[in-house]
Amino acid sequence: MSKSLNISYDDIIEDSIGKIISYLKGNYVLSKRAVALLLLQEDEDVLEKVQDTEKSNFIKIRLIIQKTKENYDKPLNYIISLSRQELVQELTEKVVNKEEEKNRNISDVLSRLTMNPITGIPILILVLYFGLYQFVGVFGAGTIVDFLEANVFENFINPWINGLVNSYIPWQWLKDLLANEYGIITLGIRYAIAIILPIVGSFFLIFSIIEDSGYLPRLAMLVDRIFKKIGLSGRAVIPMTLGFGCDTMATMVSRTLETKRERVISTLLLALAIPCSAQLGVILALLSGSPKAMMIWVAFVAFVFLFIGYLTSKILPGDQPSFYMEVPPLRLPKLSNILSKTYTRMQWYLAEVMPLFVLASVLIWFGNLTGLFDIIIDAMGPVMNWIGLPNEAAESFIFGFFRRDFGAAGLYDLQASGALSPRQLVVAAATLTLFVPCVAQFTMMMKERGKKTGIAMAAFIFPFAFAAGYVLNLILVTFGVLS
Repeated sequence: MSKSLNISYDDIIEDSIGKIISYLKGNYVLSKRAVALLLLQEDEDVLEKVQDTEKSNFIKIRLIIQKTKENYDKPLNYIISLSRQELVQELTEKVVNKEEEKNRNISDVLSRLTMNPITGIPILILVLYFGLYQFVGVFGAGTIVDFLEANVFENFINPWINGLVNSYIPWQWLKDLLANEYGIITLGIRYAIAIILPIVGSFFLIFSIIEDSGYLPRLAMLVDRIFKKIGLSGRAVIPMTLGFGCDTMATMVSRTLETKRERVISTLLLALAIPCSAQLGVILALLSGSPKAMMIWVAFVAFVFLFIGYLTSKILPGDQPSFYMEVPPLRLPKLSNILSKTYTRMQWYLAEVMPLFVLASVLIWFGNLTGLFDIIIDAMGPVMNWIGLPNEAAESFIFGFFRRDFGAAGLYDLQASGALSPRQLVVAAATLTLFVPCVAQFTMMMKERGKKTGIAMAAFIFPFAFAAGYVLNLILVTFGVLS
């Protein structure tokens, strides 16, 4: 018969465990000691279950938890986990013989370099430069998009569709629905296939390589100290990184963070300052011709991310997050894994996003047909002028509410027509990045964080984005940084 392992904690925690057990009268799947430990660690599911089961006793249990927390300067889940770790360390030292490795391989050396701030930050900059900027921004959003947009759609598909529709369909409303300026095929499918698909495809490919190499856990270790300043732990790097792929999916993944406070902060920052892959790729392509404009956009969005995160961490109540993570070996990515992950994510994109682009085209068509679209653009004109942009830029912000990448693609057309100066392009890109989340992300925010919290976040983000755009435009005009 195997001998059970009993873990003893310090006197304060053991005394609290005993008191909590005395108030647990209901039946639970776990032992009452295990339930008491989970309560001390404020596991949300267990707290909810005990509250429903114990009724009035739950108030007394809550009081015990609160008094126990006051005896420590760190969260109880950290104290309890540390005690367990110390016991595991004692056991392993008794049964495991360690031999010092005389020769470290390249993987071990590189692993240490990626987690050391002195060398890890330059490595991160190289990953971002070659992975996001060069591969996604220049190659995906530049070379591939230019080929599909100009050579395929503009020269062949759109003229052919417009000619076909105008020749065989007598009703103007149906012509405009399918083709012409805002048609399902000439706008919605063109944006989805020619502009957005190459960008998200290149992002999913490079993200799969980074993910399969084991670099993400090391990145989490590297940024943990900075993230602690904004109320998050290094673990939050996972949803934040996923947000560069799709903020909707990243919002859902934020449920893996330990505390409600972390989940709220990460959801707000995802909605505010993390551009999705397609939006990021288009913006990188738009600004790639001016390194100064690119640096201003990056610096401004990064500042907003850290500043709002810091303020939110000071406003929201709760303990500082603890952080511990198993770091897997650093390895060469496997081609089969990369292709499988990229293919799966591309499948998701086509199934999930394509209908939204078609729907957005239909809504824009309906808005044009009824005149509602022109009314909204005219109403947004003064706001656009306030942040230094022409009235035409309002279309991109309306598009952006349906899909962030849809709005960024609208900027792509504006730049191609020469309607925006470099300064206006930076202001538009920064404001659109901070603009309210798309419909899908907004829905996920309300589902994950609750309707009140989701609506409150959107109510903050909308005016803040334009106020930030105004400030950025004012700074650029005052100092004459960009023409």
